[in-house]
Amino acid sequence: MTKVGFIGLGIMGKPMAAHLIAAGHEVFLHTIGEVPAELVAAGGKACASSAEVARAGEIIIVMVPDTPDVEAVLFTPGGVAEGLSPGKIVVDMSSIAPVATQEFAKKIEALGCRYLDAPVSGGEVGAKAATLTIMVGGPEDTFATVKPLFELMGKNITLVGDNGAGQITKVANQIIVALNIEAVGEALLLAAKAGADPARVRQALMGGFANSKVLEVHGERMVKRTFEPGFRIALHQKDLNLALSTARSLGLSLPNTATAQELFNSCAAHGGSGWDHSAMVKALEYLSGSKVAED
Repeated sequence: MTKVGFIGLGIMGKPMAAHLIAAGHEVFLHTIGEVPAELVAAGGKACASSAEVARAGEIIIVMVPDTPDVEAVLFTPGGVAEGLSPGKIVVDMSSIAPVATQEFAKKIEALGCRYLDAPVSGGEVGAKAATLTIMVGGPEDTFATVKPLFELMGKNITLVGDNGAGQITKVANQIIVALNIEAVGEALLLAAKAGADPARVRQALMGGFANSKVLEVHGERMVKRTFEPGFRIALHQKDLNLALSTARSLGLSLPNTATAQELFNSCAAHGGSGWDHSAMVKALEYLSGSKVAED
């Protein structure tokens, strides 16, 4: 049994922490607002601050929305750094800026501790099913220590490289997901406008080379108009901002990533920041004056 700290118990963090508790680990919890009662009932221990979590845990996991949130959790008064002692491990499973990740890792290592960046893909569905893809950056021996915990939360777990490499991989992942959502949206919109049943078109495409997880899961959302968030548009906008700013710093052009971001921006302009990212199809519908299906 490992003493694990877990900070950030939102849509993703809550089920991830629940898997660690269910496996018998002693889990110390902190989040904005109240720690969910069901996690405490299952055996989790609520803590008053991130520093308290860090004092109690041997491995401290952070799962919050963005770069400033991670920085605040780690380094503000009452933060993780305040409660660390040499030999502990900090694992950031948020999706944040790769350059900032490298800076955070150096600060944590200066305290005699180790650091992994380990962003995830799979959304709420993957978090609940413990099937997340986990992309890890950091030392190999630290990865080996934490891997048994990763295996309780995910299935495809890869050490990509040094600190920051996990975040770069997540940025690449988010480009691919966004462009797949856009492609599925265009395809189903075309099918519907031409008079075909988009649900049956989707079913037919799932048997061929066009099949993908996005077609399977988000194609169904587009047809059934179920846009309650598994992964909010606002978070995908954040990730594509990271992709585009990183590309600029490297002198790269990512034209289709920029287009996908503009489609998300259109959704946000229509009040959709909190929609699931599959609702990008709505921006395509606004442009075409047609719909995949009626709401």
